[in-house]
Amino acid sequence: MGEIRKVAVVGAGTMGNGIVHVFAQNGFDVTMIDVRAEALEAARKTIAGNFDRQIKKGTLAEADRDAALGRIATQTDLAAVADADLVIEAATESTELKFRIFEQIDAAAPAHAILASNTSSISITEIAARTKRPEKVIGMHFMNPVPVMKLVEIIRGLATSDETTQTIVALSERLGKTVAEAQDYPGFVANRILMPMINEAVFCLMEGVATAEAIDTVMKLGMNHPMGPLALADLIGLDTCLAILEVLHRGLGDDKYRPCPLLRKYVASGKLGRKTGEGFYAYAA
Repeated sequence: MGEIRKVAVVGAGTMGNGIVHVFAQNGFDVTMIDVRAEALEAARKTIAGNFDRQIKKGTLAEADRDAALGRIATQTDLAAVADADLVIEAATESTELKFRIFEQIDAAAPAHAILASNTSSISITEIAARTKRPEKVIGMHFMNPVPVMKLVEIIRGLATSDETTQTIVALSERLGKTVAEAQDYPGFVANRILMPMINEAVFCLMEGVATAEAIDTVMKLGMNHPMGPLALADLIGLDTCLAILEVLHRGLGDDKYRPCPLLRKYVASGKLGRKTGEGFYAYAA
């Protein structure tokens, strides 16, 4: 397997643009792909703004920012993966959508390319089965916000080769990340532990055990968490939390993963957290 020089990232949302930011900052040519041109434009502005914050903090020079921005290309067609050594899918946490994307990028990417998913819960083995190169498919689960958070959870599917795994582990470390390897079970490690905690916090709110503020204060000051579970759910997106809990509930068959009815109600009403301006808390526009 040759050296990874060119990277394509599919999806220009919060996770996608964060992944692009980190690769560009570390010297890689990156193509950011999204079906919506306006999403690509917004992502480029977000990346530039985040680079500017790094400059103000003194962690990045202006020349390095300009060079990094110059390494980012944008495309609306998945055919743009044709010259990539690594393709990272960072689309919405939907099984059907990810399956469809992997079928398309498998057909368009060169034979040597590794295909990675930033999924936070969906089976890498099932994703890989949609391709003709399952040995080159791997989970590369970054944490939000990607430029700040050090962890990358690496998930091997049933067919993922040692060579693919070693390449992606070494690449992640080159990005300045710390790697934790996990086996391919629903939710992997991060969300198998995190989502039941968030879900239980929502049950506490629904049952009137305490206010959202009190629940989060207990976890911040009592358990030394930097952010309470309800505020964290708002940051992640309540729709994403619900999708992951449904994967856990379906995949593991245990009622302890049953999504709280209040979480379902919030998602149905369009209160998805920070991205819509309201979730368990209200956010200024």
